[in-house]
Amino acid sequence: MADERIPEERIPEERIPEERIEVRRTVPATPQTVFAVLCDPQGHVEIDATGMLQDATGEPVTAAGDTFVVHMDRESLGDLPMGRYDVQVTIRDFEPDREIAWTILGTIRPAIGHVYGYRLEPTADGTVVTSYYDWSGIDDEWRARAVFPIISEQALKATLGILERTVRRRAASASPS
Repeated sequence: MADERIPEERIPEERIPEERIEVRRTVPATPQTVFAVLCDPQGHVEIDATGMLQDATGEPVTAAGDTFVVHMDRESLGDLPMGRYDVQVTIRDFEPDREIAWTILGTIRPAIGHVYGYRLEPTADGTVVTSYYDWSGIDDEWRARAVFPIISEQALKATLGILERTVRRRAASASPS
């Protein structure tokens, strides 16, 4: 008989709007430790699975409305000849150790309006991290181009694996030898 359990990293499709991707993974660390990586602009660069995020400038975020700049390279995806450019990340939702979400503003106008984020749930095994990418609120001009999602479900899953590795490495480098 086939195993009918839903794999941990996948949210049931009936719960996901058509214009949203969600994936999850249990990371063996506290929500505070995971959240620290997600609040750090360099943390975003470290965990990016697409290769587009090259560097970041700015301080760790502490509230909704905070911003930082990410230096991008779209050539990593090989889909559009956009080259190198900067985007401003603006934190939209910020609940310490529970959720962080943001929008981006780059050189393209009108602003696209997609949202990236993470929800954290403490468990006995660490933290269930849900990564989401939502393009349900994009500008109509972008919707008409039918180019979404830009980031694949596989990339979100890979980012969660890299997040786990990053959390583990940061913890190891912070502990006394």
